[in-house]
Amino acid sequence: MTKLNLAEQNILSDSKIENFISQNNYAAAADHLFSSQQSSWELLKKNYDALKDVRIKSFWFDGFKINVQFNPERMKSTAAKVDEKSISNRKCFLCIDNLPEEQKGITLNDKFLLLCNPYPIFPKHFTISSLKHAPQRINENIESLLELTKQLAQGFTLVYNGPACGASAPDHLHFQVGTKLFMPIENDIQQMKNDYGIIIDEKDKVNISLINDGLRRLIFIESTDSSKIRSAFLKILSVYENLSVYSGEPMMNIISSYDEEIGWSLIIFMRSKHRPECFYREGSEKILVSPAAIDLGGVLVSPREEDFIKIDKTLLEIIFNEVSFEKEKFSLLADKLKDVFN
Repeated sequence: MTKLNLAEQNILSDSKIENFISQNNYAAAADHLFSSQQSSWELLKKNYDALKDVRIKSFWFDGFKINVQFNPERMKSTAAKVDEKSISNRKCFLCIDNLPEEQKGITLNDKFLLLCNPYPIFPKHFTISSLKHAPQRINENIESLLELTKQLAQGFTLVYNGPACGASAPDHLHFQVGTKLFMPIENDIQQMKNDYGIIIDEKDKVNISLINDGLRRLIFIESTDSSKIRSAFLKILSVYENLSVYSGEPMMNIISSYDEEIGWSLIIFMRSKHRPECFYREGSEKILVSPAAIDLGGVLVSPREEDFIKIDKTLLEIIFNEVSFEKEKFSLLADKLKDVFN
């Protein structure tokens, strides 16, 4: 079988999909893909059935909430080796030629493939992977993120994990898609903005806030104009690059959502490191967590039960503060951005 044929067998194409796409109802197309894969892919069905019974505990802070999810099926992702040698020694699991035979996808905008994630965190969890094997880089793909966010906005939120802080395939451009409002920060962000935000810019159809809630350092951009939000993001990225010690793309995770009335909302988590110190410890001191966008968005995934039991408010504060951008540098970033936008 040729590579072309191998690729074609992983594309789901039927009259319902074609009808949904023709009506720009991408969320319905995603729901149809999910239902189809539930009935045809045993691994996916098993893991979504297991997701219904995951244990969750919640912690309330001043103005926001963090959930901890005990999810054993996420062990592979949480503990993934993403160093250059490990990446070069494995096949890319997001390239269409390497997908499992049972896994089907929907093409989006002739550039991406929407796939059900068989190891879910969200009630409905998808991956959007580039049809071309290209590195995980946001500066060249912010327009695609915004476009896909709007297309799937009816039921879903998009997530981007940087190549050095959460992307399990840093060699292949991809986004994650999950059930809208599942992450607590989606409900909490306006309150956090009021309680902890510093307004950097609120003119020219864009609103930019810097937020330090005591656990996380983030930038919140809102606009009804995609070109304005793209321009603001690239300016911020340029300043952030100059403050970052990392030689590649500066560490960040992004949550992207869209609403017909308020437009796009980008939550950008600024990072100082990939994993907290407890990830590397031995024995009883080890806590196997690897925060990425979903975790920082308020759903910290714990694949080991012993860690799930141990995690409390104090540990959450330690873990989140360790991986978030340093407070002093965040203050410096705020000063520099005020100069850029004023």
